[in-house]
Amino acid sequence: MSRKLVVYFSAERGKTARLAQQVAAAAGADISEIRPTVPYTADDLYWPNFKCRSVVEMHTPGFFQEMLPMDVDVMSYDVIFVGFPVWCETAPTIIRTFLKSYDLTGKTVIPFCTSGGGSPGEANADFRKYAPGADLRTYALLNRATPDRISAWIDTLGLD
Repeated sequence: MSRKLVVYFSAERGKTARLAQQVAAAAGADISEIRPTVPYTADDLYWPNFKCRSVVEMHTPGFFQEMLPMDVDVMSYDVIFVGFPVWCETAPTIIRTFLKSYDLTGKTVIPFCTSGGGSPGEANADFRKYAPGADLRTYALLNRATPDRISAWIDTLGLD
């Protein structure tokens, strides 16, 4: 039986955090939060202001958000679900940092996300770039997902 971990980044309102908890429960996985060294404020996340921190970070080529150390040994897991809110049609920069921080070669990496309306269209490209040796699955957009829908999605992954 493989060891499973759900890691997630949730910046605002806890929508992604709640979803990550549901995914962890349905998958029988441990859970850990990806946290930036400098937490985001409401002003940092106000995307209509193109000069706000989150938009500037997302549009700065090669930018990697600094993150606090994880509270689990990520490398001891075989399957890693990675949850995030969609920012600028991809995963936030802190997800790139997480992926680049670990050699995920041979690990099964399963992205899932929430979105207020944008498409996570570029997310798989970022995951392929920063976790090149991983068995990468296509992301799942799980807005308004019920526990039954989450369980059904996990069943389709053929993990155990």
